[in-house]
Amino acid sequence: MRTQGDHAMIEVPAGRVTLSDRRTERSWAVDVGAFVLGAVPVTRGLYEQVMGAWPSTAHGDRLPVEGVSWGDAVRFCDALSVREGLRPAYRVPTDDADADAEAPDWDRTADGYRLPTEAEWEHACRAGTTEARYGPLDEIAWHRGNSGESLHEVGGRRPNDWGLHDMLGNVWEWCWDVYDPEVYGSYRVLRGGGWFDEHWSCRASVRRRSHPTLRIDDVGFRLARTLPG
Repeated sequence: MRTQGDHAMIEVPAGRVTLSDRRTERSWAVDVGAFVLGAVPVTRGLYEQVMGAWPSTAHGDRLPVEGVSWGDAVRFCDALSVREGLRPAYRVPTDDADADAEAPDWDRTADGYRLPTEAEWEHACRAGTTEARYGPLDEIAWHRGNSGESLHEVGGRRPNDWGLHDMLGNVWEWCWDVYDPEVYGSYRVLRGGGWFDEHWSCRASVRRRSHPTLRIDDVGFRLARTLPG
């Protein structure tokens, strides 16, 4: 585990993951290099420290931040990188609307914070397992059946074998990738399921999509960083 500032990052080993899409009945294998990933989703407390406020009205520093768009998540990554003396991964357009709707440039050599790719996310979620989940759902995730239909503090469920908490349930997590540009344009990938989702949505392979300007109370994000080559 690596600790940077007030948040823990887990080193994820390299590997290969097979992604699948139920809509198109397509599957494809992706080789993933070693990288680091947040042990928990970004919290409201950390988001407020960096950005000056959090976007929702509910309170609790250890709750995952939600109500953040994909563009908000990208801007947070750059702001945290600057705060910690790292080279930002993204070059975000100056117009806030453009930052949400259009892809910023990603400097893949930068050591700053970024969103995980979809393949990195699923590889990290599975942690070497091949089943739909890395453990019994009620032990590892807050979902509609056990959440009381509300958000919960991060880290309250059992982690996977690599020490990552809340990869399933609590909040959906933005990934870097465009979902299917030919059909859905700029829509970005969401992974993991949330506190209001039925059990079938809280699986390692489930893909969801939304417009990068979406802000809703069950969508947050998790930090990643590229390891030096």
